[in-house]
Amino acid sequence: MEKIASFQVNHLNLFRGIYVSRKDTIQNHTITTFDIRMKTPNKEPVMNTAEIHTIEHLGATFLRNHPIYKDQTIYFGPMGCRTGFYVIFSGDQSSYDIISIIKEMFAFIMNFEGTVPGADARSCGNYLDMNLPMAKYEAAKFYNEVLCNLQQKNLEYQP
Repeated sequence: MEKIASFQVNHLNLFRGIYVSRKDTIQNHTITTFDIRMKTPNKEPVMNTAEIHTIEHLGATFLRNHPIYKDQTIYFGPMGCRTGFYVIFSGDQSSYDIISIIKEMFAFIMNFEGTVPGADARSCGNYLDMNLPMAKYEAAKFYNEVLCNLQQKNLEYQP
């Protein structure tokens, strides 16, 4: 079997940031998958499932209610390795194109107050596995340390 694209990225040289993971064409329309890397792979502790789950609920809700991105958002969800998230947007886009929406989303998450959307038994299959304080902490850490200091190394995969 061929190794899939995400397993061909050199995780030993990967910084926290926003990367184009892949682009796919479906019926002459491009969709872009982004790697939102919140943790340096294999060098710092990964996030626990509760904060990842909370960030997923808040991020997906934010994007699907955004006046511009609600019609461009295809998917927002966690990586199995627990170092970040994938977001898929309609269109042929670069990491540079989505900096503002990612910053806006993480600002929303780090400042969120109230009940996490969909955090109830009827709406979610594991609603008890949520941790809003840690989700806010991780979002603020990523926002302040990475999103406010983006460089080329945080926006383009390194060999």
